[in-house]
Amino acid sequence: MNRLRSYFKKDPVLYISGLLAAVSAFIIRPDAGYIGYINFRVLAILFSLMLVVSACVRIGTFDYMTSKLLGSIGRQRHISLLLTVLSFFLAMLLTNDVTLVTLVPFAIMVLRPFKDGKSLMYTLIFMTVATNLGSMLTPIGNPQNLYLYTNYGMDLKSFLILMLPYSAVSLVLISCGVFIFCKNITASEEGVIKSVPAPSPVKLALYLALFVICVLTVAGYVHYLIMLVITAAVMLFADRKAFKGVDHALLLTFVFFFVLIGNIGRIPAVSDTLSAIVDRNTVLTAILSSQIISNVPAAMLLSAFTDNGEALVIGTNLGGLGTLIASMASLITYKYHAGLEAKEKGGNYILAFSVINIVFLIVLYLLYILIG
Repeated sequence: MNRLRSYFKKDPVLYISGLLAAVSAFIIRPDAGYIGYINFRVLAILFSLMLVVSACVRIGTFDYMTSKLLGSIGRQRHISLLLTVLSFFLAMLLTNDVTLVTLVPFAIMVLRPFKDGKSLMYTLIFMTVATNLGSMLTPIGNPQNLYLYTNYGMDLKSFLILMLPYSAVSLVLISCGVFIFCKNITASEEGVIKSVPAPSPVKLALYLALFVICVLTVAGYVHYLIMLVITAAVMLFADRKAFKGVDHALLLTFVFFFVLIGNIGRIPAVSDTLSAIVDRNTVLTAILSSQIISNVPAAMLLSAFTDNGEALVIGTNLGGLGTLIASMASLITYKYHAGLEAKEKGGNYILAFSVINIVFLIVLYLLYILIG
């Protein structure tokens, strides 16, 4: 029983989605129509991107880049700002969760010598907000964007133009937040930034080439099966251990949601009722749903009941702000902060996180009302 609880706590969305998919299968018995539920293009692109990013992380690409950028900075506020901005832009390419897993441990290591637990806490909060907001600009920035981009047949230019105002305002908000909440002090110890060896140029060039192929696939220039075969074959020879870095639970969660959504769509009474609810205010419905079930499941679930893909993209991305579970990536930083010693925590993380997220959410929703 304890083992089952630990598995559930590790990835509750996976088990809940699996249970709901199984229940729906009793209502709509499995048949040939099930295969049509699965969006194989989304799964292939998501898998390939995670594989390439995993390989880049394994050769220390982002640790090296971060150490070089921070090497000549000596004041805490400047380091906090650079880490936050770096999180914002990296998330556009690496996804929000990978960015946090990569940068948060580095941030803790760099900021510890300043002996200011409160500024460290705020830096981690703004880094988290930055990844959630930075990732919304691109189709590959987070899983729900990739799904919605593919599901609604959007083009890259239109997607970027749609989300650009929100990203631009977000960058201003997080930069101001860092200047307000993080102190401008020098470290109490020398040698804040540790030297990190450079990644292999050959492997880095190879992985960047694979990443370009993935982006071209997202843009519609390369067939997803060609991308998948090339990426998997190259990684089998270059770095097989990179396959362990793929979030297989997320891929399986997508499959479960595909089944659930497909089955719900074949129940007219349920489908019609939910469609009426979502169409009243798609953006607000997506934001509120994300607060309860997080934005990736909300995007997948609500997409079955509306043709307004642009509103759903805006709603689920803004919906990543708010509660700690609105974006599951936010839990990554929370766990790292919870693991710090008491003297390093410097404040109530959940309270500060919630207040900052809610303020940002209100500002960006008002922006949507203004330009929508």
